[in-house]
Amino acid sequence: MTIGIRFAARSDVGLLREGNEDSAYAGTRLLAVADGMGGHVGGEIASAAAIDTLKPLDIDVPANEIVAVLEQAVHRANETLHNIVEGDPSLQGMGTTLTAMLWHGRQMALVHIGDSRAYLLRNGELFQITHDHTLVQSLVDEGRISLDEAASHPQRSLLLRALDGRGEVEPDVSLREAQLGDRYLLCSDGLCSVVTAETIHHGLSSVAEPEQAVRQLIDLANRGGGPDNITCVVADVVELESQPGPLPAPIVAGAAHNAGHGRDEADMPGGSPGGAMAGESPAHRAAALREPQAQSQAHAAVTVADMHAVPSQHDDPLQLTPMRPRRRWPWLVGLATVLVLLVAGGSYVAWSTVQGQYYVAADGGQVVIFQGMNDKVLGQKLSHLKERSDLKVDDLNPGAQSDVHRTIDNLASLAKARTTVDNLRGKVCRTSVAEDAHGTVAIWKGRDQQDEGCANKVIEPSNPAVQAKGLTSKSKDAVHKGIPVPDLQHAQVKIQELRDEVTKCNRHPASVQGCPQPGKHA
Repeated sequence: MTIGIRFAARSDVGLLREGNEDSAYAGTRLLAVADGMGGHVGGEIASAAAIDTLKPLDIDVPANEIVAVLEQAVHRANETLHNIVEGDPSLQGMGTTLTAMLWHGRQMALVHIGDSRAYLLRNGELFQITHDHTLVQSLVDEGRISLDEAASHPQRSLLLRALDGRGEVEPDVSLREAQLGDRYLLCSDGLCSVVTAETIHHGLSSVAEPEQAVRQLIDLANRGGGPDNITCVVADVVELESQPGPLPAPIVAGAAHNAGHGRDEADMPGGSPGGAMAGESPAHRAAALREPQAQSQAHAAVTVADMHAVPSQHDDPLQLTPMRPRRRWPWLVGLATVLVLLVAGGSYVAWSTVQGQYYVAADGGQVVIFQGMNDKVLGQKLSHLKERSDLKVDDLNPGAQSDVHRTIDNLASLAKARTTVDNLRGKVCRTSVAEDAHGTVAIWKGRDQQDEGCANKVIEPSNPAVQAKGLTSKSKDAVHKGIPVPDLQHAQVKIQELRDEVTKCNRHPASVQGCPQPGKHA
């Protein structure tokens, strides 16, 4: 028995948008949805570029490689966006969400970044199998607001993660095992922000064919107002031997399709209609949908239960709570750098400014790297801990300590942040083991570094005291110059070694080379 997928995909401009910034791909091995943003042209380019980068994966990839191959492709897509913006700075700020699946029989790799979604219909129950990367979702996760409060939160439109070519990308990646009879839905938030989860459930379970489900879901979103582009990919897990006819041709939809065809041409192969009422104006589509019908819906969107994808597939039933209306281009910035730009009749703030920045600061007494901006919006931090170094703040000279406590901001990449940490290592007040003015071995901080602002002081005397004159000649010279050590713990170990050396010289001076002659020291 050979397991595979039977699929359908469509992308619709909706009732209010003049252009389609969504893109989608559906093939026998690869399913993907991308929701572009950053202005009409930028959004189209971003989503189409992401899909175009993933398309070559629609081949027979070994099961043990599908996760790595898919994740690598996402990083290549992010690099592609970086190169596009580098070549045309006017596209700065564009980006895209991406939710994609790579299949091998029952095994499916899932990658997700942004707020497009993937759903699973299994045994009559609907599950959301991706987690929205939005500010509001993070506040819900932390228990700071309820789902009811999320529905009307003033920052409900802001994304925390997306592909934008700025800095490193951190998608959610997982491996799942499908079952015969499963039905999967990938969609942009033009669907899930307008149509309730109950209605999505009904739309997926009430028709037999993926194409019927796709058409029905898009129609429902338009009947709910169609405020945004709507893209749906539906795939059924089937036994291929029982399927009539040859495997279907791949489908490219939305902006990715329009990049190689006229805007009014179909998304589907062979010239069949690929977008609901393709080619008509928003006004025409709205007028056609004004007739009352029993299935007309105008519900607020919902959040379904977060379900972490794991191979063992322990899924929880769908949980429903009213969500929020659709936002347009949800970029996030710090309070001091909020930019309000009019784009396609709406506004957006540059989330990419946040995710593309890093800063170095102190946390728990250590030098750490944060990704984001050292600021807050409505009490919500605009950064998260990225890396923790082994460098202690107290080991730095006063000037460097002050810099770290104030934070070293506006670092344009993780590489620059790491270089900053490396530079701080050159500003350490070094720990050393050396003799003091009385000839007693002690632990020093910043010895002979007064010109660098270090204190040049004993931080811990040897106890019991170790006298330098009782050491071998080699060790005596070393403690006179100072023995550098990484930290206090290593210094204490070194002092114990020197104490043992003194003991040996006292008891068996002939057995240790360089011991002082008896009677030469007290």
